[in-house]
Amino acid sequence: MDLNRQPPRRPSNTGMGGVVGLARMTDKARGHYAELIGEFKYGQISGNDADLLAFLNTTEEAFLDLAIATPDDELAEQVVASSGRSTAEIDEFNTQQLDREPEDDLHRRLLKERIEAYAPERTDIKTVLKSIELDDWGAFRDTDLTAAPPRTAYIKTVLGIVAAARMADKARASRIDKLGGYYLYGDDSYLDRQILELLGIDAATFAEGAWLNPNDVELGEWLLERIKPLSTGTVSAFNARMSLHGIATPGYEERFAKRRDEVCGEGRNDITTYFELMDIDDQDHFEIVDLERRPPRSPYDASVAGILSFGRMIDKGRAHLAQRLSVYYFGEDSGFDRRILEHLGITQEQFEKGLSEHATDDAVLGWLQPQLEAVAGKVDDLNETLQSLSPDNVRDFLRGAVRKLDPARTDLDTFMAFSELDDVVTFARLHSHV
Repeated sequence: MDLNRQPPRRPSNTGMGGVVGLARMTDKARGHYAELIGEFKYGQISGNDADLLAFLNTTEEAFLDLAIATPDDELAEQVVASSGRSTAEIDEFNTQQLDREPEDDLHRRLLKERIEAYAPERTDIKTVLKSIELDDWGAFRDTDLTAAPPRTAYIKTVLGIVAAARMADKARASRIDKLGGYYLYGDDSYLDRQILELLGIDAATFAEGAWLNPNDVELGEWLLERIKPLSTGTVSAFNARMSLHGIATPGYEERFAKRRDEVCGEGRNDITTYFELMDIDDQDHFEIVDLERRPPRSPYDASVAGILSFGRMIDKGRAHLAQRLSVYYFGEDSGFDRRILEHLGITQEQFEKGLSEHATDDAVLGWLQPQLEAVAGKVDDLNETLQSLSPDNVRDFLRGAVRKLDPARTDLDTFMAFSELDDVVTFARLHSHV
């Protein structure tokens, strides 16, 4: 869950183990691990988390290890069981948390400011948790699709349904008249109509749910209270049909080919579905690189100045500037990028500025020509260093990171090989049809 794009679940949410705040802390733990926590805080630096960790008799490190490896239901069961807390103790903790009012001037001021900003007509918001929930809602309820695209249709974070999260973005944008004349919502969109038919609700109802629930999981919970239950088989069949919709759909061959040529130009026969087209179109329309939709170029790519991973660094840099870096590391945070920057004799800030001023690889090469000429004789040494980078403890590396991707690949012992495999597996999972 990317907490730059949506808030964690409400602090009052008791959907995990019947414990107030456990679902929220889980979202923040996973966001913290993936470095997608945004402005939220996890662990002891969060007052609510600190209280919950103490109540559960665990540490932020132990909880983090469980959260990143365990589904919600199993995580809740394990944490509650190991805490030794009784049902009565959980009920008492929940009541204390839910009823707690601001105790200092700072939190009283925050509550007042949030009510004035987001709900001036409300007189019932008095507690710390309600104050936090109001702040989350106010910060994430609006989506401006004149400034950035909706999320990729491949994401299945709302009830496991493809494009439902994308439709939620469009619903929020339509609510504030920020579809921008480029995107369509509800009955005006073929894909949205299919989702609404599957759910058995109308566009206005879905828009209300999206507006009230900026968190995808909680939007799903809200919808489940209003629709007939959907079997996993039904959802999987729907996902496959929608994600494969395109050139192979009877009656759509010519229509799809025409739209593909409009978006991609002629000759892109590798693009066969509307989901692929939407991802390309979204990025082209806003002139961004979005690494939530596709990986950067291969670390083995040496098409830019003959330097391995240079094209990849350009992709990551452009995604960073567009706030679409996702789980990737860029610049000083990346071992590859750091060595390339050192090779060129420039800083990350200088490189970012150069990317913002030069829109193509050729333009970047022209800008960096003096630096490239100065180190032309050192490229082979740099490439050898980059492709040989490996962790200090290869066995632990293989048993950990690589095993999560492909247990059979015990031959991989470099960061470059791991990065290549990680890209392939990550986006294969995202683009799966079910």
